[in-house]
Amino acid sequence: MKQPKKNKKLKPPVSRPSTLSSALFARAERVIPGGVNSPVRAFRAVGGDPVFMARGAGAQVWSVDGRAYLDFCGSWGPLILGHAHPEVVAAVQKTAADGMSFGACTAHEVEIAELLRSCASYLEKVRLVSSGTEAVMSALRLARGFTGRNKVLKFEGCYHGHSDCLLVAAGSGLLTGGVASSAGVTPGAAADTFVLPYNDLKAVRELVGRAGHELAAIIVEPVAGNMGLVPPLPGYLAGLRKLAKQCGAVLIFDEVITGFRFGPTTYGQLIGITPDLTCLGKIMGGGMPMGAFGGRADIMDHLAPLGRVYQAGTLSGNPVAVTAGLKTIEILRRDKPYARMEKLAAQLAAGFNAAARRHGVTAHCAQLGSLFTPFFTTAPIRDLTDAKRCDTAAFGRFFHGMLEQGLYLPPAQFEAAFVSAAHTADHIAQFLAAAERALAAR
Repeated sequence: MKQPKKNKKLKPPVSRPSTLSSALFARAERVIPGGVNSPVRAFRAVGGDPVFMARGAGAQVWSVDGRAYLDFCGSWGPLILGHAHPEVVAAVQKTAADGMSFGACTAHEVEIAELLRSCASYLEKVRLVSSGTEAVMSALRLARGFTGRNKVLKFEGCYHGHSDCLLVAAGSGLLTGGVASSAGVTPGAAADTFVLPYNDLKAVRELVGRAGHELAAIIVEPVAGNMGLVPPLPGYLAGLRKLAKQCGAVLIFDEVITGFRFGPTTYGQLIGITPDLTCLGKIMGGGMPMGAFGGRADIMDHLAPLGRVYQAGTLSGNPVAVTAGLKTIEILRRDKPYARMEKLAAQLAAGFNAAARRHGVTAHCAQLGSLFTPFFTTAPIRDLTDAKRCDTAAFGRFFHGMLEQGLYLPPAQFEAAFVSAAHTADHIAQFLAAAERALAAR
């Protein structure tokens, strides 16, 4: 039996980004910490300098010096329709012409709240915010105010934004940077957070038996996407639902990535499991900065001005962002692209896995719906411990091999990639041809 090739240490990328990208990055480093406004953009996990993008259309993006890339990052998930969908752009332009922001109520806010409730029956009431981080932060405060308790249970490798109590054993940019937490998080904030392995229901059962009376909330990504794509094991989410109810904790599904990703609704609605609160973002903003949290009316009514849990935002329900979200969800419900996206992603994953076997590369591609992650390990990924066994240096070489051929992936091993409605069978064939060459070059 042919033995897999041993993955080598990370080498500097064979080619550098464009001269203009490099020049812009040098300028950025002088005025922006690390040269980036979000750490995951920095290419620290793969080597080299980041590519600066100028425009996008459909499934493609173009760098500042005109090089085209087939995009499987999709702005980290929001662009399920692809870049600059003409109907979304037209709707945004029309709304912007009437005013960018009012700091007052608009009809659009009511429309999207009603739309969200029609998409997921358990979203009895919702509150709009400006980001997924803000949605999660607000939902946790609400859970504490509702229960009168302080403790929160989260899971290793699940990323819920950068609020203090959730930057403990987090995924996404923190995991990519090789740290499990963040400086500036107080011991008090960390002390209020229990952390357990993802997909380990036995550990949750033991914690609930010991400290369930202290738990205000159990928060989880129903499908983990911030240590790479890691689906829940059978019975895991149903078990969390049962245990949260048993101990009186609020069950929160963080669906910032999964909301509207697998169907024109939430993941919880699709699988028939009802959380108490749900956090949304990314797709529901149609590429604009927007999020929401919602769920049981008796919990949501603890928010000001009805209740004592304060939450506010000058740009919450921004009419331009809301319009982008309304139009995106309208198109998703009308065009129903989900089965086609899943089929394309399954073809991509199967083709990658076949190529890895042909070239003796220790790698496999996980896939669920239109989400996928090429993991550079052969072991199944069930939790953060499994994810950390990946050969990140090998992923870095693969990433640059694909980049050189005009394919843009998330620049980190521990992130999910996305097939959009703008991708075609030809695009998948282009991905697989490039992957074949990148894996063979190792």
